[in-house]
Amino acid sequence: MEIKAKVHFLGASGTVTGSKFLVSTPELNILIDCGLFQGIKSLRELNWKDFPFDPSKIDLVLLTHGHLDHTGYLPRIVKQGYSNPIIGTPPTLGIAAVILKDSAKIQEEDAEKANKEQFSKHQPALPLYTTKDAEKAIDLFQSIELNEWDQVSENVKYRFKTNGHILGSSFIEVDVFKKRFVFSGDIGRKKDILLQAPNKPQRADYLFLESTYGDRLHPVDDSNEVLTKTIQDTINKKGNLIIPSFAVERLQGIMYRLYLLRKNNKIPEIPMYIDSPMGNEVLGQFEIFSHWHKVNPEEFREMLSYFNIITSYSDTWKTMDENRSKVIIAGSGMVTGGRVLTYLRYLIDKPETTVLLVGYQAEGTRGRQLENGASEIKIFGKYYRVKASILKIESLSAHADQQELLDWMSELKSIPKEVFLIHGEPTALNSLRVKIKDKYKCDIIIPALDDIISIGL
Repeated sequence: MEIKAKVHFLGASGTVTGSKFLVSTPELNILIDCGLFQGIKSLRELNWKDFPFDPSKIDLVLLTHGHLDHTGYLPRIVKQGYSNPIIGTPPTLGIAAVILKDSAKIQEEDAEKANKEQFSKHQPALPLYTTKDAEKAIDLFQSIELNEWDQVSENVKYRFKTNGHILGSSFIEVDVFKKRFVFSGDIGRKKDILLQAPNKPQRADYLFLESTYGDRLHPVDDSNEVLTKTIQDTINKKGNLIIPSFAVERLQGIMYRLYLLRKNNKIPEIPMYIDSPMGNEVLGQFEIFSHWHKVNPEEFREMLSYFNIITSYSDTWKTMDENRSKVIIAGSGMVTGGRVLTYLRYLIDKPETTVLLVGYQAEGTRGRQLENGASEIKIFGKYYRVKASILKIESLSAHADQQELLDWMSELKSIPKEVFLIHGEPTALNSLRVKIKDKYKCDIIIPALDDIISIGL
């Protein structure tokens, strides 16, 4: 009788967020990533559904990296009965712990605010999970070193290799009865300012490839030039520059660029604020895991001295009240929550304000609305007119573009039996499908959410 594995596509299938891929083998059940859905309401509502597979029967969870859309469902799955190890590289687990605690806190605060101000239709509004739930998931964390095979059963083993997306991020190779399943995670850029270029797989019988930017090439615009001009314009307008930023990697990368520009006298003196509690904690992870990135510890400490790090909400209001031009980098990157909403509530309707988007904006987020030219946005139940200038730097993405994704496959010694395109919106998935088909002549599958595909071993 033929031995088979089944792959359950439980997230990031036909969409970008909610990464979850369950590999069921005759010996073990392994979940690759356990992320939250983000963006449009119909996706977010999926987070409230019970996991479609008995969590108590999952033997391992392997994390490609710490981002919320790859880790944010962990407290839910633990609450539903999962109790085995959650495995990732040391920086991934450090970042995931920060993100899960922050996510739980924000959900608790948002539920409390919704109940107090009665702008939710749910009575009472409840958090998706609590801080206590997050801590129970974190208690299951176990780290693994790079490039080391872990033989978890007679015919199943796995290992992690860096892929350059964020601190500690990896692609994961899982060997099942001598067939290799490769999960790309989110692939980074060849020339990242903070991280080394991604490793490339040498073999993949079945490849699960992210497609976030599968339909485009990143422009070669000079981000330093854009930052320099935008800051000068902000000073000339006597306004504020607000940069919504992801707390992991993007915030640190923007800080490093601004630090170098200021140190080399490329931009004038202007107060620069970091208002992201989670981002502050991730800065600590960059200090702990200094050998995982390019910036040496001395330079990193010097960079921090160029910024005003906000640690309390009262300081957020003091910063808002300052009557001078300034740069404010605040979470969150897609404008879905966090401190940036406080600034936008009071500054988005002022023509002298500039909002600079520096990352991917998922469908259904306020960031996507601003990117698309929305005339107003809704924050905490109220609408605010958008009179600020909205700009975007395309070249700072931490995701590989179409050409970089194709190149990431270039060292495979044989063509995969099948390539599954995941973690992308429909246009990106279809564009990348055509390109891979033309270049590598392999079978391409674009799975839909909740598909289950059998693979002969």
